[in-house]
Amino acid sequence: QVQLVESGGDSVQPGGSLRLSCVASGFSTSTVCMGWFRQAPGKSREAVARMYANGILYYAPSVQFRFTISRDDAKNTLYLQMNRLKPEDTAMYYCAARNVSWCTEDMNYWGQGTQVTVSS
Repeated sequence: QVQLVESGGDSVQPGGSLRLSCVASGFSTSTVCMGWFRQAPGKSREAVARMYANGILYYAPSVQFRFTISRDDAKNTLYLQMNRLKPEDTAMYYCAARNVSWCTEDMNYWGQGTQVTVSS
């Protein structure tokens, strides 16, 4: 059974940093596309970062050069390092995975989400 469990969300001040983690079970992180998405109140869900199985990365322009997606295949865990956080980064962040190695807009599996709040 596929399961994605996120953690690491918190409340931070603008300019701060957080690292989100997503522990996967039921598949190997090295074999599939995985990504981070976010949804703010009243807004559509958006892709933040995606990682192909072969390591190709995608970032949304709004987080490029501030956020870094990575994974530890030995721990079957996906990470999102978020630096220089802005109030507009406030959202529920979701870990997601596809059941194939390449990424598209569609994901097959979702975690329960972890809340990130950036406020002074």
